[in-house]
Parts: sequence; structure tokens; C-alpha cells
Amino acid sequence: MRIHDMKKFLYVIGLFTLICWGCNSQTNEAGNSNSERTAPNIVLIMADDLGYNDLGCYGSVSIKTPNIDRLAASGFRFTDYHSNGAVCSPTRASLLTGLYPQEAGVEGVITAKSHREKGMSLDKFTLAEYLKESGYSTAIFGKWHLGYKPEFGPNAQGFDQFVGFVSGNVDYFSHIDQEGYEDWWNNQNLINEAGYLTDLITDKALEHLDEIRPDKPFFLYLAHGAPHSPYQGPNDKADRTVGGDFPIQGSRKDKEVAYQEMVESLDENVGRIMEYLEKNGLSENTIVIFCSDNGASRTVGSNAPHRGYKGQLYEGGHRVPAIFYWKDRIPQNVYEKLVLSMDLFPTIAGLLGLEVPVDLSGKNLAGIFDDTKPITLEEDRVVFWRFGNQVAVRKGTWKLLKIGEISNLYDLSTDFQESTDIKEAYPGIFQELEKSYEDWEAGLTEEIISF
Repeated sequence: MRIHDMKKFLYVIGLFTLICWGCNSQTNEAGNSNSERTAPNIVLIMADDLGYNDLGCYGSVSIKTPNIDRLAASGFRFTDYHSNGAVCSPTRASLLTGLYPQEAGVEGVITAKSHREKGMSLDKFTLAEYLKESGYSTAIFGKWHLGYKPEFGPNAQGFDQFVGFVSGNVDYFSHIDQEGYEDWWNNQNLINEAGYLTDLITDKALEHLDEIRPDKPFFLYLAHGAPHSPYQGPNDKADRTVGGDFPIQGSRKDKEVAYQEMVESLDENVGRIMEYLEKNGLSENTIVIFCSDNGASRTVGSNAPHRGYKGQLYEGGHRVPAIFYWKDRIPQNVYEKLVLSMDLFPTIAGLLGLEVPVDLSGKNLAGIFDDTKPITLEEDRVVFWRFGNQVAVRKGTWKLLKIGEISNLYDLSTDFQESTDIKEAYPGIFQELEKSYEDWEAGLTEEIISF
């Protein structure tokens, strides 16, 4: 049994809260609207390998993203939001657990080649479990990447419904992973289903919304594959076959153009979700969150104006777009302070008015969305990244970056390109951040999946 005392406590708290939300409400017969009857819904949309500069609202002039731009124009746009990992699996583990990747046991990519027997521990209490036990229906459509076997899959981690793929990437048409395995699932059943990946993920999500009870709040996690390789636009064809020999990143020669097509398709599908919510009277009662799991890769996409790319702990590897939108409830703002993926779990709990689980490393930042109250945050908050031979530590605008045996100190307020080492000028700050990291690392007890 994985139901422990804290889960039971949260379940009771959740049910009580949902009852309170529904008090004195009247049945709304318009479409699937549950805005008068239940606690707020959550729609979490995660892009894959989307760079900081790959949306219009983050400065792109070549990629057209009007739907996501509209979310940003009406909601909270973050400029110092970071994925907890510089690659896919660690960020997904942090997002779902509210923990550092190392605390969740997932520091690197759970690969299709070498880790098919491994996955994130079922002992970890996930956001999906938390919301499910608080009365929510829970569903994920798209990429899982936290374990290949069904016993490590979404259904074992709190999701009622899963349609998607469990590997790091699949062909956008044949849905075959990079090792030549079919990888498209309906819950625990491998199925064959046609469709361009980005469209198909949205199709399944919309079908699900049509089928669920209108009087029950929902948590919908759309974990898109786009714009991760293989680089295939909506008008291309399949490259991968079962057990075949194929180019891992796709056959397109003009990969930058393909990447643009993929991001624009992603934007169109975000628009489809928003249109559905609006037409069905759900907008006023649904919190929409958009983010990326790490920075753009070395070959395509843009992390400008930051240095680095996916897999690196320079800012470009983990500073990514993030937007919160809740119609008429979250004010329009540009937020410039540090936020991480692991903050989403406790912040969602805070926005719902639920008891925030104890022992999370993420912070409940729900207060930043209330423009009637002064914002109070821990200015001395220290956070950490570790990947391969790289370590990064942030405190305010100070950043310690260690690659191998070389350690540098940067002040991101004046040096966002991380070009000038200033540890000799600020030895006290340098030593403080080094000591903070040593203490944090010494406190890690979780067994890390071997990568």
C-alpha cells in the first residue's frame, strides 16, 4: 500500500475544500461548464526542448505564436523561470514531486536504450496523486519519460487516464521511439493510432474533456513532444520503422525550418485547448500553465540572450518560458524573480487553497498572483542544479557554476551571458555558495538511477 497518513490527511482536506467550493452553487447547463460547481481545474502544458527565445512573447521574430502570446499578454509571464533539469526526465520528476531531481532519484535521462527496466520510484508522492486524492480527475496526454514499464507508468503515479508515449521522443507520425520500438499507449495497452503527434495529443485531451463528469474538477497534463527531435512538421511523413535503420533526428535537411513548423503547430494546439475552455464555459474556472522542460538544443532553437543550451547548466540550458493564466483571477504581469519547476506542485496547491504537502523542496508562490497584497519572498533562497560533471547554485542574482574542476562566479544582473568570472572580487559570496552546495549534496539520501 502506498497510502500513508499524509495522503489520508490530504484526502480529507481536499474533500472538505471541494465541498466548500461547491456550497450554494447552482447547476450550469451550458456545455461542460463546471465554473459554478467545483474547485478550479488545472491545465498544465509542457513543451519539450523549447528555447527561451522561441516564442513571440519572449522575443522571437521568426516563429509566430499568437495563441501563447495571448496567454502571456493576459497572464503572468516569467522571465527568471527555470527547469530543475537541463534534460527531460529530471524536470518531469521535479514538476510532479515538488522535489529536486536528485531527491526524486532521477538526475539524468531515462534512455530508451539503457534504462528500459528503470523508472521513478513509486514511493514518490506526485502532484497527480495529490489532486486525485483531493477529488480531481487526473489525465496525462503525451510524453511521460519517467519509466518504460507499466509499473513505473502514469497510471501507477496518480493518473486516471494516459494516452501517449513513455520514451524521450517518438516519430511524429509512426510513434516509434529512437530504438525502433512502437511507443503509443492507452493506459497500459500498446496501441496503433494514426495522427501527427502534436495534433493527436490535443485530440485525445479534447475527447477526454468531453467524456469526464462536468461536476468534477480536472487536472489535465499535456506533455507535448514538440519541438523535440525528430524534426518533422505537420506535412512531413514518418521516418522511423520498427527495428529499422533511420536518422534519429529526422530526414529533413532544413531542421531550423522544421523546428519553426513544430513550434507553430504547438501554438495552434494551445489555441485549440483555449478555444475549447472558452466555448464550454470553463475559462473562468481553469488555471492554465505553460512551460518548457529545458532549453533548446545545440542544433536548433534559440535560448537568446542567454549562454548555453540543453544539457548545460549555463542559463540557456534551464532558463525557459513559463506563463500562468487564470481568466479574471490572475492579473497581467511580468515577473522577474527566480521560480523553478519544483515550485509548481506547492504553488498549485496554494492557488487551490489546499494544504501544501510537507517536506517539498519547491516553494508555494501562490501569493505572487494576488496584486492586493505585498509580495514577500525569501530573498536569500538558495537553489541547486547538478547534471553530469556540472553544478550550479543560485542565490538572488549570484550564480556559482562549476564544470569539472573549474568554478566560476557570475552576477546575472550585469552578466547574463556568464562571461566574466568574479570570484576573486567576491570571495565571501563564492565561498558561501560553495558551502551551501556542499551542505545540500551531503544531505541527499535518495538512490539515483544509474545513468
